[in-house]
Formats: sequence, C-alpha cells, structure tokens
Amino acid sequence: MSVRPAWTVREGGATTTWFDVRLAFADGARVDALAVVSAGCLTVEDVRARPALCLDDLAVLAEWIEGPLAEACGAGPPAASRHARPAARPRGGQERWLVAQEYRAAQQRGADPVLAVMCATGRSRRGAFRLIGRARDAGLLAPRHARR
Repeated sequence: MSVRPAWTVREGGATTTWFDVRLAFADGARVDALAVVSAGCLTVEDVRARPALCLDDLAVLAEWIEGPLAEACGAGPPAASRHARPAARPRGGQERWLVAQEYRAAQQRGADPVLAVMCATGRSRRGAFRLIGRARDAGLLAPRHARR
C-alpha cells in the first residue's frame, strides 16, 4: 500500500490535506482512493478499483486504509473507534439542526461548510449535500441563490 499527500490547503487556523492511496494486490487488482483529513476527521472522497469492489469489500475499505493514513498524517495508530461516523448520531429534526449549526459555524470561521458537515456527521460529500438540502427545506438554513 502506498499513501502520499496530494495537496494541502491552509485557511485560517485549519488545515485540510488530501492523500492519494493505492492498494496493489499480487493478482494485479488495484484500488485507488482520494482521502481527506481535516479537523481530525478522515473521509474518503473517491474510490476507483480494477476489478470493481463488491459491496462487502467497499464497506471495509476504510478499515484497510485507516492505519496507513493515520501514520502518514503523523497521528500514529488509529484510535479505538474504527469508523468516522459517530456511534449514536442524531436523526430527523435533530440531525437537520446539527447540520445547520455546523454549516453556519463553518461559514462564520471562513471554513468550508460542506466539509464541516461531513466531519460532524461522518457522511460523504454527496451525503452532506443531501443533509444540507434537508436543513434548507426545513427552514434552518437560508435558501440557495435563485438561478437566473
């Protein structure tokens, strides 16, 4: 397995680092992933595999790469929690409220609000956008700008 930093963005006091991760197997199979580390939160942004991964393998991909990524970040071995998503995360109205709070707090700090929602919920970028949309629909966030 190889892990190498792709790029780093420093904004205010926050640092976000993207890593290229490659798993190569003896039979020629390969998995390439783009992982993001920000505010102590790790998310996998993109995965490409040849041959394609089955759902079971995709579900354990984070477990395969978390140790080497933690070492590449200088964080040492991963903590006892094996998943980025909180164990007991809120649902429904509470989740929408949390999303709105994280989104607005990130905006005030000048940070990426979508990334803040991703870290707070453990969701992918697409999942975070869905949650933000639900918070907007519930009136907890301002509507998007109208297109002309």
